[in-house]
Amino acid sequence: MKSASWTSLGLAALTAVAALPVQAQTMGYDQVGAGSDEAASPADSPSGGGKPGRGERGKGTRRLEVTPYIEIDQIVDAQLSPGNDVLTYTQLAAGVDLGISGRNNAASASVRYERYIGWGRKAQDGDAISGIVRGYATITPGLTLEAGALATQARVQNGGSALSAGLTNDGTRTNIYSVYGGPSFKTRAGDVDFSANYRAGFTKVEQPDAYVAVPGGAAGDLFDKSVTQVADVEAGVAPHVVAPVGLGVAGSIYQEDVSNLDQRVRDMQARALVTVPVSRTVQVVGALGYEDVEVSSRDAVRDADGNPVVGRDGRYVTDKSAPRELAYDVSGLLWDVAVMWRPSRRTSLSAHIGRRYGSTSFGGTLAYAPDDRSQLSVGVYDSVSGFGGQLGRALDQLPDDFVAVRDPVTGELRGCVISLDGNNCVSGALGSVRSAVYRGRGIAASYSREIGRLNAGIGAGYDRRDFIAGRNTVLAAADGVIDENWWIAAYVSGQLGRDAGWSANVYANWLTSTDALTGNVEGYGATLGYYRMLARRLRATMALGIDGVTRNDPLYDDYWTASALAGVRYSF
Repeated sequence: MKSASWTSLGLAALTAVAALPVQAQTMGYDQVGAGSDEAASPADSPSGGGKPGRGERGKGTRRLEVTPYIEIDQIVDAQLSPGNDVLTYTQLAAGVDLGISGRNNAASASVRYERYIGWGRKAQDGDAISGIVRGYATITPGLTLEAGALATQARVQNGGSALSAGLTNDGTRTNIYSVYGGPSFKTRAGDVDFSANYRAGFTKVEQPDAYVAVPGGAAGDLFDKSVTQVADVEAGVAPHVVAPVGLGVAGSIYQEDVSNLDQRVRDMQARALVTVPVSRTVQVVGALGYEDVEVSSRDAVRDADGNPVVGRDGRYVTDKSAPRELAYDVSGLLWDVAVMWRPSRRTSLSAHIGRRYGSTSFGGTLAYAPDDRSQLSVGVYDSVSGFGGQLGRALDQLPDDFVAVRDPVTGELRGCVISLDGNNCVSGALGSVRSAVYRGRGIAASYSREIGRLNAGIGAGYDRRDFIAGRNTVLAAADGVIDENWWIAAYVSGQLGRDAGWSANVYANWLTSTDALTGNVEGYGATLGYYRMLARRLRATMALGIDGVTRNDPLYDDYWTASALAGVRYSF
């Protein structure tokens, strides 16, 4: 797998996701009672392995590509605003790019370690680990194991807004890690189709303190870590087996335990499904069932003056003796109606509307690949979770066959991957790293195309988060806060003969919040890179980049930097 060095979007946009295939927070239909394979819509299913582009697993050519490398670069970072500092760094890096595909397994990975050595007092030393991994393996027929991981950096500022990390180490640079895995099982007993899935995940943000935007001001509590568990089961028969329509039953549970103040999200549902085949390519699925969704937490320990106590780790100390307080409690009937259209294996459309979380809920997916050199993916989603749950869903939605996108100057992951298979971006999930749970709704779209020796693509999305917190806890200030994040990115890269290549890209994101601590933040950037092979395994690289952050707060100056890199990489 060849590496790619183009930027797609700032980490302030990392992840406006399509719905997670395995979760208790989306209505799922999959093959249960679906009948014709042409009409089934795995893109909107809670079953693992049912994502767009995965129906052809095991039919591709076998491939094994492992490319470890070492790299040394010289970087100049010039501050354009508000100051004019010019900092110089030597960057030492080691990493590996990996691609595996076979009859019963597939995986892609890009993992990199960097060490920065600053020249001068203002250029601080530092290091970073970044990587993205996604894959599956078939254990036995019908049983697969899915797994993925992400390590990246962000610059956390204001009330929790997450921006592109950059080079400067000013204490706001934060490491973010997420990992998940679990089995997916499908089988048939007579006329009954059966599927079951389980996922467990862990997410960690290494920001030690509750960030204070203004000295003496209120603190915005930042996410620490969470454990997520998701399980679902379905059983049903296809149309014209026992009745003219397909019949099925399904149940699922989602739970996320957030360490901050023992927050817990628990979403349970059970439903009956009826599939009505309208034509060979169209079918309608109706669901009726019961849901129980709760968000709860505890308060912080208070001192004699009633102020929350902060521990040595810089986090609020949870009062374990305090009873749980319900911040969100919705139970009762749920219903949903979905229309699915699949005229061919290259086109799949699913749209649904119903009642969830006590109000109207809608979503859907579109996967369209008109040929082997282009693809379009669109996802509309609605779920209740914490930061870790949404990041895990975005990671799980990535394809198994991809090339990671990295900034050619800093080496950072930039939220998207190059692939002609399914949803390509985890762009939007890092828009805010508040610790509070939220209802997240939005849309993400990506289009990529190969044109001769050129690779081109564009991604865009919108993510809205309505935060939920106990009114009698230290998180009360977050209750009712709304964060909105718009993002867009475009890239193009190509070859110049056999031994050289180039890349160019731009990105922009706009984060608005009703929280005065966060305010409105806008991020922009562009990079241009060039490489040439000096020998069979030795490559020289030059790159230029510019990044900027603007705010509508007079207390903060706009921040713009320009950077340049020259270096060499040796691949083993």
